Parts: sequence; C-alpha cells; structure tokens
Amino acid sequence: MIELTLDMAERAAKAALAKAKSLGTVMTAAVVDESGRPVVLMRGDGAGFFSTETSRAKAVAAANFRKSTKELGEQAAKGSPFWAAVPAALKGEILPSMGAVPIMKNGKCIGAIGCGGGTGEQDHDCAVAGAEAAGGA
Repeated sequence: MIELTLDMAERAAKAALAKAKSLGTVMTAAVVDESGRPVVLMRGDGAGFFSTETSRAKAVAAANFRKSTKELGEQAAKGSPFWAAVPAALKGEILPSMGAVPIMKNGKCIGAIGCGGGTGEQDHDCAVAGAEAAGGA
C-alpha cells in the first residue's frame, strides 16, 4: 500500500526548495514512493537542466536501499565489486551520491527525496529538511 501522499510529497519538495533558498543556492527536489516511482518533481528557478535526472536517481537509490545516499556514497567509495557493477546493471537508474534520504513513517520507508543543484552537503541538508516536512526523517 502506498502511504506517501501527494500532499506529503509536495510539502517535502517545497521544504527542500525553501532550505536551498536559505542556503543561498538553487535546487531541484524529486520525491518518489517506496518503489522509486515519481510523485513530485520541482526544479527551482535557475537549477541546472540535469538536476531533474540526478535528483530523481538519488531519490530512487535512497528508497531502494532504505538509507541516505550520503551513506551509499561512502560504501561505493570503498570500491566493492557490487558498486562497481551497479552502473551497468541499473543503467543509471540510481545515483549513490550525496543528496537523498528515505522518508520514514513508523520505522518504514514510504518514499525518498533527492535534491540536486548545490554542493553535496547542501543537497543532503535540503533532502533532510524535505523528509522532515513530509513527516519523516
């Protein structure tokens, strides 16, 4: 059952863009459900045209692995055979770089938000703000 509502996803994306504004950067926010299907995509004014794709791919990674892409990126940087094979196996569907977190409700992943347009830290901070606004973290 899909628990992430459109209202929750919109709140998440808007909070992420508001956080970006407070940080003085532009941002795109993509919110996906627990299976990685798109729910909301908002590209902030001035955000790069690839940021829509990278934000979505980050969100899909966070939803699939049920952890932040900050954690996934650290795992990928260790050079395991699994992470070496991921780009070919998944054809760019996930991006394990900083900027996405799962949206949790009662200990269960109900979706994820991915952000792109700033530095990795800014993207991560905006995603956290979005997840919290959706009712998760």
